[in-house]
Amino acid sequence: MLSLYDVPAPAKLNLFLHITGRRADGYHLLQSVFMLIDWQDQLHFESLQGSSEVSRQDLNPGAPELPADDLCVRAARALQAATGCTQGVRIAIDKRIPSQAGMGGGSSDAATTLIALNRLWRLGLNRQQLADIGVRLGADVPFFIHGHNAWVEGIGEHITPLEGNAALPASSFWVIKPQAGLDTPSIFRSPELKRDTKSATIADFAADHYGFGHNDLQPVAEALCHDVTQVTNWLQSQRLRATMTGSGSAVFAQASKDIDLQAASSSWQIKLCKNLDKHPLLHWVPE
Repeated sequence: MLSLYDVPAPAKLNLFLHITGRRADGYHLLQSVFMLIDWQDQLHFESLQGSSEVSRQDLNPGAPELPADDLCVRAARALQAATGCTQGVRIAIDKRIPSQAGMGGGSSDAATTLIALNRLWRLGLNRQQLADIGVRLGADVPFFIHGHNAWVEGIGEHITPLEGNAALPASSFWVIKPQAGLDTPSIFRSPELKRDTKSATIADFAADHYGFGHNDLQPVAEALCHDVTQVTNWLQSQRLRATMTGSGSAVFAQASKDIDLQAASSSWQIKLCKNLDKHPLLHWVPE
């Protein structure tokens, strides 16, 4: 096996995001549900024989230029370091998930890189071993490696797959990314951020999957970025429940009805997405 093409990296939505406290080291404690959706990047991997070089090429000319050591490159190098692998790789990315959207695009790309290179380089690492490498790249990376919609707690490290009554029903969602993005650290530094939401349980969530909770980051995000407020207000004018995902700036609503797309701003990226029951590469990762 010398190459893998059209390897998917799906985005996620935070159905809610509650900040329940803050640790002494400054990290915020949260509760959330991460849901996989079919808005995804496509990655291509070509193994380099006789070279340990890791390179990356952007296939989408409209995507923002990525740094030379973006998460995919760092993921490949971290996998080399963890396993002693001397093979190299050429990575090409068709970037479709918007950046600074709260949809986990960079983390998903990193997770897909770890999963694909584990297969391409025949390393044989299991899911937990890959997740242990991934968590050093970003708190959301293990979620994508574990590959199931999940209840997430702590600082993002406690991941519980949603099963039984808590499993997410199949549904569709309008996802809107305004032109402006948001800087996550600036939101978490804000003195206006609510940090004392009462802890909930998976059973609480299961009683009202798509109507449960709120995003504690959203009021701060709207104060910092009027575009988020505009999208939220517009979806609400369409009589839909609008919630920002993650630290934004994308906002989503369950697609219970059609919306008047002609009335939307031409600067917004709008996509009708379906949720995924599991990560499309789940079967690539040994238990």
